[in-house]
Amino acid sequence: MEIAVVGTGYVGLVTGTCFAETGNNVICVDIDKDKVERMRNGEVPIYEPGLELLFERNTKQGRLHFTTDLKSAIKDAKVIFLALPTPPGEDGSADLSYILGVASDLSTMIDDYKVIIDKSTVPVGTSERVHAALAANLDESLFDVVSNPEFLREGVAVDDFLKPDRVVIGTKSEKAISILKQLYDPFVRQGNPIIFMDERSAEMTKYAANSYLATRITFMNEIANLCEKLGANVDKVRIGMGSDSRIGKRFLFPGVGYGGSCFPKDVQALAKTAEENQYDFRILKSVMQVNDIQKSVLVQKIKNHFGNDLTGKTIAMWGLAFKPNTDDIREAPALYIIDGLLAAGAKVKAFDPEGMANVKAIYGDKIQYAKDQYETLIDADALAIVTEWSLFRTPSFKVMKELLKNPVIFDGRNLYDLERMEEKGFHYASIGRNIIGKEEMAS
Repeated sequence: MEIAVVGTGYVGLVTGTCFAETGNNVICVDIDKDKVERMRNGEVPIYEPGLELLFERNTKQGRLHFTTDLKSAIKDAKVIFLALPTPPGEDGSADLSYILGVASDLSTMIDDYKVIIDKSTVPVGTSERVHAALAANLDESLFDVVSNPEFLREGVAVDDFLKPDRVVIGTKSEKAISILKQLYDPFVRQGNPIIFMDERSAEMTKYAANSYLATRITFMNEIANLCEKLGANVDKVRIGMGSDSRIGKRFLFPGVGYGGSCFPKDVQALAKTAEENQYDFRILKSVMQVNDIQKSVLVQKIKNHFGNDLTGKTIAMWGLAFKPNTDDIREAPALYIIDGLLAAGAKVKAFDPEGMANVKAIYGDKIQYAKDQYETLIDADALAIVTEWSLFRTPSFKVMKELLKNPVIFDGRNLYDLERMEEKGFHYASIGRNIIGKEEMAS
């Protein structure tokens, strides 16, 4: 099938590459000329495990192409995916200007039937607005607008696309259903469902799924904070909860709050949609409030340890990306922690396997950047663990103790066993668990 993908961010590039991998001819469109040129030269502009191999194979074999020319890209395409940014506005609502702008452009270019697919996460009712933008200059027989939300997790997005739990397709058009069933059949051969529904329900499904997952994370952070006050261990609580088949084990890990490109934006947008429809979505309001507070929990633990005075203290930081296996720092808790530490007078020395260039673009020389995780520890007064990269899970505690001024760790991801940290002689503060070495707090 001939496919055009408009937008080459995380969603667009993964979508285009994975469709090419199943034999389709894909043209990806972006207005950024430099980015398009880099991709034409074989450079993958984002870090996503597994993507580079598929990108290289499909560009070399002539199934994956890149252009800035929208009109030429969609000329032969049967299906056009809109994978464009929908950033939150000041009021939390999703900005649809990119999507509606492209829809308006397409309305002057299309001359045969095409399926226009909203792949971006968009508010309920967007498909109707896209339809109206297209219908301004097009006969309605020449297109169908479909909602096909993505459920890709950064860090495992390629696997999620190639082996989806489900594919959600929102359309009432039998013609579009036939085309998209053909397109997605290769990805669901093991029996996972393609679920057809109306457009509004498909749009709502994405927001509902992400908001529920954000709520689970936030609930566990609240439980963790209460555990600290009660002397309970949130790890044990989590295991006890997760063994209940009605609850399940996933998304029950406490930490320093959720971030990234999806959860914060989608929760905000759904709350805004509720507000616009005169519904008081109290749970989502609480989720956002708790998450904002949770991002500062680690900073408060560090300040408490050092008597609220971080002047002249150097804090090593392991992890900057909002989660492991990505270079994405959008709404990353690390950014809030850096701001809190700098505001308190501390110096920050950070390391992340993939996210440092993106952080440097924001902070410049306001913080230091290390070549590896151990270099951050040299002459540092304490270590803060913010992202649970695998290489942080089994470090040399001997080397850590030798390099740190004080054997002090603030773990925002609960990577280490409490008994082991006590045995190793660390002051160790984590989330929802007792502090180890509390009597040896430094001033």
